[in-house]
Amino acid sequence: MLDKIAEINGAVNGVVWGIPGLVLLIGTGILMTLVTKVFQVSRLGHWWKKTIGSLFKKDVIGHSKEKGSISPFQALCTALAATVGTGNIAGVAAAICIGGAGAVFWMWVAAFFGMMTNYSENVLGMYFRRKNPKGEWSGGAMYYLKDGLGRKKGCKWIGTVLAVLFSIFTMLASFGIGSMGQVNKIVANVAVAFEVKSLSSIMVFGNVSLYNVIIGVVIMVLTALITLGGLKRIANVAEKIVPFMVVLFVAGSLVIIGINYNAIIPAFKAIFVNAFKPEAFVGGGIGGVIVAMTNGFKRGVFSNEAGLGSSVMVHSNSNVKEPVKQGMWGIFEVFADTMVVCTMTALVVLTSGGLAGGAFNVETGEIAAGLTDATLVGGAFNYVFQWGNIGQRFIAIAMFLFAFTTVLGWSHYGSKAWEYLFGAKTTYIFRIIHVCTIIFGAVLSSSLAWDISDTFNGLMMIPNLIGVVVLCPLVVKITKSYVDRKIKGKDLKPVLSYDPDIQAEAEANLDAE
Repeated sequence: MLDKIAEINGAVNGVVWGIPGLVLLIGTGILMTLVTKVFQVSRLGHWWKKTIGSLFKKDVIGHSKEKGSISPFQALCTALAATVGTGNIAGVAAAICIGGAGAVFWMWVAAFFGMMTNYSENVLGMYFRRKNPKGEWSGGAMYYLKDGLGRKKGCKWIGTVLAVLFSIFTMLASFGIGSMGQVNKIVANVAVAFEVKSLSSIMVFGNVSLYNVIIGVVIMVLTALITLGGLKRIANVAEKIVPFMVVLFVAGSLVIIGINYNAIIPAFKAIFVNAFKPEAFVGGGIGGVIVAMTNGFKRGVFSNEAGLGSSVMVHSNSNVKEPVKQGMWGIFEVFADTMVVCTMTALVVLTSGGLAGGAFNVETGEIAAGLTDATLVGGAFNYVFQWGNIGQRFIAIAMFLFAFTTVLGWSHYGSKAWEYLFGAKTTYIFRIIHVCTIIFGAVLSSSLAWDISDTFNGLMMIPNLIGVVVLCPLVVKITKSYVDRKIKGKDLKPVLSYDPDIQAEAEANLDAE
């Protein structure tokens, strides 16, 4: 039975995360980049000023008094909490091991176009959001599929079906990649880096140690204390942990890269050269380029989630009124996740010990003895900090923070999908179920659960991207309205919401932003 499930899942996964799915994903990013006149470059100074450049402004970092809404910075941190996960460490290492150094270049390409996919998702999410019976903002792909795509001639039932499918896939993914998969990685890394033999030697059942169970229970309790308090509590925790964990990891990475400074330029050279002329171990020729490209694209998307429609569900809770304003935070989200964090991981792996040795040999593709793609980054840190296993312990702590905050972020995503299907008054049921799935992540040894949730995560992408492509003209209209008013200084009526009442209220409060 399990073999049959694995076979079916493998076939679906091959389509969703294979060439067809990746072409749809990157193609959408290219389309949105072109129709917005390469906004991520042409308006670089503007979106940079309105995101990272505005972090000391009270209206950006100050907590919102509006019920069910959070500040733009809290929305970013919660979105980054869900996206900056195991994919930024183990995922990048896996991409390099399979596709070589050139995979990093294609990861950057995916992120460049993914910036505008994420921007478009968030603009649509803000435009089609509405208040639920609790007075909280609700937004996401399910709403712009139903009320955006669904309002196109002859597309009502298509929009409704795609919205339901997206919500189902989101819930299932939140149990897998948003819970069990992340916890599984936490337990595996913590148990090795901080071994307690008196506990790890006691087997509770099968090959599961008492130590693993205890770690799982601790994570489950911590998650319950935070997620059962709703979005505001999740956002409050995220805005404190996420900046700290990103700065900590980047600082640690810079130390490693700095010590191996002689390998920095050769590492970048290897990334660019091998993107088009792969190493022999990848296969070389056209086939090698495709391997490097697909792995770079795939891991880039796993990392920043641009195109999945996931982070829209938290960005839509922002207290800003301008869709484009929150959309620009979506651009920064992808930049921070892939261009910064993933690049740091890649450079650590490629420079640690030099290109022809150390943790990973760029020329032969060989990993140092005793390491796997899952432990490669920890091994690279250990190559410099060997005393007391400091390097591996540092990565175990980073993995814990990255993966734990991902669990928190995905709890909100899943609850919003549940809300769409079953109503806002019953979301506490989902949160309880989500917390309970954590213990399974601590005890499961099979990769099947991860593979299945991987597929559901990818399946979210299909209905979401259909919605983004069809509603492409609306994104252009909203973007043009913002540019004309805020950058060119024209006196025009803003385009803020599909709902006349929300539009009128937003217009009245727009001057306060």
